[in-house]
Amino acid sequence: MARATTVIEAAPEVDQIDGLDLPRERPDLIGQGEAEATLLDAYRSGKIHHGWILGGPKGIGKSTLAFRFARFILANPDPASLTVARARDLTVDPKSATFRRVAVGSHPDLLHLRRPWDEKNKRFKTELPVDEVRQTVRFFGSTAGEGGWRLAIVDPADDLNASAANALLKILEEPPRQALFLVIANQPGRLLPTIRSRCRRLDLRRLDEVDILNALSDMGFAGRTDAATLAEAARLADGSLRRAILMIESDGVALHRRIAALVAGLPKVDVKAMHALADEITGKGLDDTFETAIEFLQGHAADAARIAVESGQPMRANAFAEAHSAIGRQIAQSEALNLDRRASVLSVIRTLVEAARN
Repeated sequence: MARATTVIEAAPEVDQIDGLDLPRERPDLIGQGEAEATLLDAYRSGKIHHGWILGGPKGIGKSTLAFRFARFILANPDPASLTVARARDLTVDPKSATFRRVAVGSHPDLLHLRRPWDEKNKRFKTELPVDEVRQTVRFFGSTAGEGGWRLAIVDPADDLNASAANALLKILEEPPRQALFLVIANQPGRLLPTIRSRCRRLDLRRLDEVDILNALSDMGFAGRTDAATLAEAARLADGSLRRAILMIESDGVALHRRIAALVAGLPKVDVKAMHALADEITGKGLDDTFETAIEFLQGHAADAARIAVESGQPMRANAFAEAHSAIGRQIAQSEALNLDRRASVLSVIRTLVEAARN
């Protein structure tokens, strides 16, 4: 009698979008040539700082640039080499062994720290815990697998809990020789001041709408999405290619129109429409739709605060600025405690209603 074979499925990747390459798999970088040149020049100098904070909004290419830089260093461990001197950018041949090993996550001299998958609960942990960061002690304490550099990518540092942030700080204070930290941060200003002081900060720019449209076309979206939807997704994406993709994948352009109509009359709100929205974006398998909706609602608070400042309404500006922060806290707490998302959406809308009463 034949034995049954147990199939073990690979754990999913944080922030993975089905059908698209992960940052470590991408050979190209979109719209971040200036930041790329800064890293290449720093490496060529032979005196590169051991810690870098790559800052900017989610989805503009920070992780892609971090892996691109890591690949380049691993493929060219001598910054004084002729290859490095002649390099125009950080390109590494996709057919090379270094590219392939980084792409599959198997390079012995590259450590990628991110929120781990919780196999028991079938979800990603809400924080990057200290045990993950402690891997750096063993990683940097051993000899480099290929005798050159060892690199750690923290992706993103925004997910570090307090213990993990302190553990990262400790190793940044006493960096090993030929070690490089690439610390990705969606909101660099919220990192520990002591971490910021031990790293060189490099902020990436928001992508232009043209950059996003060209990238969407290259990814095949132009062939299955009408031009008007692509253009509106690029406009609403606020410089984030990831956000544009999620809007297209989850019909986010139509969702934005619905949310805009819902909040247009604040502090009055259509209660029936509010509950209908909460029902439709919090079902099973709608993680991307939920994330997009929350971004739109939080974005409304930011826009309302800016408009209030420009029109000389400081109390209203402060109310919406606090609403923006409060929404972030509400959602973070809800996700950390695995609370009902529908209730969270209703709470977010009520927060906007209260702000609009000022």
